[in-house]
Amino acid sequence: MIILTGPPGAGKSTVARLLADRLSPGVHLHGDDFWHFIKRGRIAPYLPGAHRQNEVVLGVLVSAAFGYAAGGYQVICDGVVGPWFLDLFRAGARERALPLSYVVLRPDRRTTLERATGRGGDALTDPGPVRSLHDQFSDLGVHEAHVLDSGGLTAEETAGSVLRGIATGAYLLDPAAGDTGGGVVANGPLRDS
Repeated sequence: MIILTGPPGAGKSTVARLLADRLSPGVHLHGDDFWHFIKRGRIAPYLPGAHRQNEVVLGVLVSAAFGYAAGGYQVICDGVVGPWFLDLFRAGARERALPLSYVVLRPDRRTTLERATGRGGDALTDPGPVRSLHDQFSDLGVHEAHVLDSGGLTAEETAGSVLRGIATGAYLLDPAAGDTGGGVVANGPLRDS
């Protein structure tokens, strides 16, 4: 199980697709899709009031991810998963005795903004929330060792670096450890205390 995270524009989805193509059997779970499954009553996950919704959606994502992993698939979960939500994944890893890797793609703020605001479709392009989410990933404490600066790398280079880190155990999380990344950041319930 690989959690591939970071702010919008970090390259998560592109890199996750490349990883799923290289790992066999591989599954890419695009986290944004799990929010888009809610057709009525959805709250943008970065807005006040979205906390309960975010817990539910992440719980569903975790269940799906570990369902595939229990079936022998190598799963890449791509989405905004800060340390404040790692306990959900750790519980799944403990229950199934599966390794759990946590990789944070974090280009510099300017690169993140350029990439995120230049996208189309349903992607988050509003600079305010993008900046806020980048800030939430700017100081991860003990999880800084899981950060990969993807700003100067192509998607292929980033995927290769992630695979090398996974192979060496550089991104492995201790499923028994508690979450130490909590805190509250203004403008975003994605980070829980």
